[in-house]
Amino acid sequence: MPELPEVETIRRTLVEHVKNSKIEEIKLIWPGAVCGWEDQSFEALVTDRRIQTIDRRGKYLLIRLDEDLTLIAHMRMTGRLNYYPENQEPEKHTHVVFRLEHGEIHFSDVRKFGRIQAIPTPLCISGSSLCKLGPEPLETEFTSEVLRERFGKKKLPLKAALLDQHVLAGLGNIYVDESLFRAGISPGRGTDTLTEAEISKLHHAIQDVLQAGIDAQGTSFRDYRDANGEKGFFEQELQVYGRGGKPCKVCEQSLERIRLAGRTTVYCSRCQK
Repeated sequence: MPELPEVETIRRTLVEHVKNSKIEEIKLIWPGAVCGWEDQSFEALVTDRRIQTIDRRGKYLLIRLDEDLTLIAHMRMTGRLNYYPENQEPEKHTHVVFRLEHGEIHFSDVRKFGRIQAIPTPLCISGSSLCKLGPEPLETEFTSEVLRERFGKKKLPLKAALLDQHVLAGLGNIYVDESLFRAGISPGRGTDTLTEAEISKLHHAIQDVLQAGIDAQGTSFRDYRDANGEKGFFEQELQVYGRGGKPCKVCEQSLERIRLAGRTTVYCSRCQK
């Protein structure tokens, strides 16, 4: 599933092509991929509007249209938004085609979990699932003190707490495992057991690993591609994720693979305490 670095990369590579472009036509190949607002259809709401910019909130893309309308796009597991400079024949799993003044955006999704919803912009803050998200981990307002406050009095394994989008927005399985490794903290530790020094280390590790992921244009194991169809290369920098049973790159001990919060979790029992 695309996480914060992947979604941010899609945002950056898409906005450079489509900012200020007018959406001239919507082709719905699978109508279930989109959702209108109240009694208005998606096509009626979106056609003839202009894309002003594209923002991101957690793992969501926010395509800002004129007249106070926003498209909230969630890639889920296998969703993609690809830009083509000319008309392109839709691929097998393409569900929506946005025909612009210049070029097209294709929304495709092999597993059909991704969605694009049209919603009045003011409701993005107060009337959608976005309002329940935790803070953005790369914002300057996100400090180690804020991280401590977000954990509160919960007595959850760290892995479970960091995957909770209400605690912190944008992290998923890849970047949680990598952050905990960089911080030297075991994923099974309870949130209530961390010292102030460990909270500070975890805070810095989260920000460092997310920025590294963005710099590498994300992680491409299977489905993820940016808006230009290009893979990310953060996979080359992974220390633990997907490496269960392989030697730790730091101490050479075999990495442990366990199940936590319903997710496969990989860590080093020697480097992480």
